[in-house]
This record gives sequence, structure tokens and C-alpha cells, in this order.
Amino acid sequence: MSTTIRITVNGAPEDVPASATLADLIDRFNEIDPDLIVEHNGRFVFPQEYTAVRVAAADRVEFIHPNFGG
Repeated sequence: MSTTIRITVNGAPEDVPASATLADLIDRFNEIDPDLIVEHNGRFVFPQEYTAVRVAAADRVEFIHPNFGG
């Protein structure tokens, strides 16, 4: 039996596995942008930390897609 927790992803409530890492969430939400920026509870997270940072109940995760161009 898998335990889930409620977090907020891009402003919307989501139920995710209690053991989820940011890398798991990136995969789960199909975030494939190579320039993806991730914020966890308002803090920028470096890509090399995605597999180490676990979410907890009531956390906030933002996936930001920078749009560079001219």
C-alpha cells in the first residue's frame, strides 16, 4: 500500500507518493524542458539536487519554463 501526501505543484493541489523526490515529480509531471527551473518552498534547487530533495506534506513545488528569445 502506497502512502500519499498532499503538496502544491504550480499552484494546484496534488497527491503524490510520500517518498517522492523532485526528480520523481519532474518525471511524473512529464517536465522535459532542458531549461526547467525548479523551486521548492520558494527556494531555487540546482539540478544536481533533484534526486536528493524529498517533498513533505504541504510543500510547494514550482516548475518554471524560462522563455528566452528576442
